[in-house]
Amino acid sequence: MKPAPFDYCAPRSIDEALARLAASPGAKLLAGGQSLIPMLNFRLLATDLLIDLTRIPELRGILPHGRSVRIGALATHHEVETSALIRDRFPVMSDVMRHVAHLAIRNRGTAGGSLVHADPAAEWPLLAVLLNARFHAAGPNGERTIDAQDFLVGALTSSLGPDEILLRIDFPALPRDTAWAFDEVALRAGDFALCAAAVTLSTGGSLLTGGRRITDARIALAGVADTAIRIPVAERMIRGQRRMTPEIVRQVASCVRDAITPNSDLHASADYRRHLCHALVERLLGEASRSCAAFASGDGGDCH
Repeated sequence: MKPAPFDYCAPRSIDEALARLAASPGAKLLAGGQSLIPMLNFRLLATDLLIDLTRIPELRGILPHGRSVRIGALATHHEVETSALIRDRFPVMSDVMRHVAHLAIRNRGTAGGSLVHADPAAEWPLLAVLLNARFHAAGPNGERTIDAQDFLVGALTSSLGPDEILLRIDFPALPRDTAWAFDEVALRAGDFALCAAAVTLSTGGSLLTGGRRITDARIALAGVADTAIRIPVAERMIRGQRRMTPEIVRQVASCVRDAITPNSDLHASADYRRHLCHALVERLLGEASRSCAAFASGDGGDCH
């Protein structure tokens, strides 16, 4: 199919793009176009003006920013996947990028486009809530910063205003000595996840009496709610533990399963998604725990 007719412009600066957006309230912003263009083609969306952001250099780049990493809204999935800086600071992000669709899409799709699209089964929203991302947006009243939990409002809905443009996303550094694990279940490789899960366990680099304690724990899920979510009640069960025994891991995984209320759809039932979530979290916590144990013993591992 073909989209309904629309005008097109390709501004060269943020100010020019904001001016065009203000003058055309129904305009759509084009980043990678991997979601927007199919929706226009199927006439699920229509617009009078398509504003192509790809010629604005300020929206690109993957750069250190203090102890954080700053990712431009137009950074592609493949650029993030292959970035040495990301691999060093956030190896979990490098691993997650390999699960985003297929290489052809990763070459064109962008971090900002995926996050603004806010698909509840996509990988970028999961990373945003897992890593406490901060979003920087520009609008007619200047720039503002939005925490990940406030940016992702619901299914295909972000808190970005219709007159705003996402500029960049900051990912604060993880605590020292952090182990991680990620996996997802999809019907086919490259499909959106029926359930995706990521965990991080941090010992903070401090030795306490009786050994290390887990000082920070994070559990993030995608595909089981209207947006990517964290499970604070399960995270609190882990913090302060000296050792993640199999029994503790099972209890935490059960807590996560009981905390979610997924929907049923043509791909999977709610009960099946809860089952997947329990199995994934139990396995990933075990993997991350073993990495922390290897680090504590001096044998290396995935902590960093």
